[in-house]
Amino acid sequence: MKNYKVLFVDDDEQILSIVQQFLSRSGFDVTTESNGLKAIEMVREHHFSVVFTDLIMPEISGMDLLKRIKAISPDTEVIVVSGYGTIESAIEAMKLGSYDFLQKPINFDRFRILIERIIEKQDLKEENQRIRNHLKERYKYDELVGMSPKMQDIYEIIDKISTGSPTVLIEGESGTGKGLTANIIHNNSDRHQGPFIPVNCGAIAESLLERELFGHVKGAFTGALKDTVGLFQAADGGTIFLDEIAEVSQAVQVTLLRVLQEKKVRRLGDTRETDIDVRVIAATNKKLDEALKKQTFREDLYYRLNVISITMPPLRDIREDIPLLVNHFIAKYSTSQASGPKVSPAAMGKLMGYHWPGNVRQLENVIQRAFALGVRETLNVEDLPNEIVNQAPGNLSTDKNFNLREIEKKVILQALGKVGGNKVEAAKLLGINATTVYRKMAKYNIADVQN
Repeated sequence: MKNYKVLFVDDDEQILSIVQQFLSRSGFDVTTESNGLKAIEMVREHHFSVVFTDLIMPEISGMDLLKRIKAISPDTEVIVVSGYGTIESAIEAMKLGSYDFLQKPINFDRFRILIERIIEKQDLKEENQRIRNHLKERYKYDELVGMSPKMQDIYEIIDKISTGSPTVLIEGESGTGKGLTANIIHNNSDRHQGPFIPVNCGAIAESLLERELFGHVKGAFTGALKDTVGLFQAADGGTIFLDEIAEVSQAVQVTLLRVLQEKKVRRLGDTRETDIDVRVIAATNKKLDEALKKQTFREDLYYRLNVISITMPPLRDIREDIPLLVNHFIAKYSTSQASGPKVSPAAMGKLMGYHWPGNVRQLENVIQRAFALGVRETLNVEDLPNEIVNQAPGNLSTDKNFNLREIEKKVILQALGKVGGNKVEAAKLLGINATTVYRKMAKYNIADVQN
């Protein structure tokens, strides 16, 4: 238990002495402090698993200390302690993020159980993180598929931001999976039990976007017949995904900036503000740095959104992932218990040689189209759309990194590495038979891969 630090804050030195003796005898690493302001500095300098704070203190109230600690260290659990506690103060503490509310005189059995429960919760959280770190080495992360280094980097970022709620900006061309990535970030975060609300900012008229995001009160404008909650309030406790953020007008950008800074919203026509607890993920298929130069996007808002940046690579830059994606979509659209149709080498060559202006979304549509046209056993060249079948050879020369032989060799090596050199498992991963894996290894002079 020495790895878990406990801080107890109270202006009563006698209580601090008793708590110090009890927790030390119980095997906990405990620190006591009689000054609430000094306690804030201690939390800045050291990580505490749990902080107990008295409700009424001269320098700062327990409620204010609770808010300051959660702002500094969101993972630290805080429990408010009081000898003058009421139901109202307990409810307020819980709303502000208090793990529990402890009455004086302290029941030391319950005191110890609370700490043990928090430690058990944090142990479980760390174990889940270890599992996630292990899973990221696989060829997919939920519905994101790819073994390329660029996709592995994205998996790692998602793991790192699974705790806490930093704002995320996702950039990338249309069809690269920005919305899917935003959803996966939410589902793998501490907020996964809260709502995930996507908003396509480019699809809502400028005159409607502000009231959609922030809501309005009755009589705020002609036709406002009742109070309406905005999407930010609807996302409270969860995540709001602002897609096509570059399309937002300057006026709405100003309001968005204020919401991000103050974590409060004010509905149109209202004089009151409402606190919100919302994670913001924004996405754009435009280069926001260019919009900054043109002064169509506010620089201060950009830096508020760009706390964590993810760039989704275009499919032409991760061609080694195309076989995995093809087999992923075949499995997705196959209605039988079988693995679905195989892809002929010629067809795979066409798929890997195409420049994919529509990226992963376009590739998925190609596979879905093949099923709709009745492909069952083998997907051949003639089952592909004309633009892929008749692609000009010159397309390949525009990509200096494109070399089908090298890409195929790289994919096989990555697959073998993921399964510890097991050729049968590598064949399953790639959607080909084991004989083909043996033949390709001989062709490319690939030695057996060991763990």
